[in-house]
Amino acid sequence: MGQKIKDIIGTAVSVKSQLLQDEKIIAVVDDCINLIVDAFKNGNKVLFCGNGGSAADAQHLAAEFSGRFYIDRPALPAEALHCNTSYLTAVANDYSYDMIYARLLQGIGNKADVLIGLSTSGNSNNIIKAFEVAKQKGMITIGFTGAGGGAMKALSDHLLNVPSMDTPRIQECHMLLGHIICQLVEEKLFGESQS
Repeated sequence: MGQKIKDIIGTAVSVKSQLLQDEKIIAVVDDCINLIVDAFKNGNKVLFCGNGGSAADAQHLAAEFSGRFYIDRPALPAEALHCNTSYLTAVANDYSYDMIYARLLQGIGNKADVLIGLSTSGNSNNIIKAFEVAKQKGMITIGFTGAGGGAMKALSDHLLNVPSMDTPRIQECHMLLGHIICQLVEEKLFGESQS
């Protein structure tokens, strides 16, 4: 069992090492940081969506902005779109699960807001439909996916496609990249942490 544990850790380290060497992904992360900073400075919001573990990651990252990361500072307008269960279950029941994010964006999405969708496959129908609405509304779309990017690739203004097809390893890297974005957005807006 000990060797199996080491093998899993080794695989996780290998995927992160590939990220470290991927100058294209590093450049996309840098671009995302700058556009999110600009969005917040211009009074826009950052919205997140995902399913399952990716929904938990979306909620986590939204909370890093609306709560805090390192710095005690004003809250930033960020929200995970799945947190209102009455809305979620009503729209899933009355329309379809595929419409849960798209319909909400029709109501609260504004031009130049940022939509971040997390899907390890890049093929989650509800996120694809949300990205389609976001594009119609002039929002900025950032896709967090696995290798290839799936159908989200064509709908993402900025794509962070982790070089793996293994869901847990992709999600671990989504959180790594998400935390980097949250930290550096916070630093650019409020200065570096003194801790």
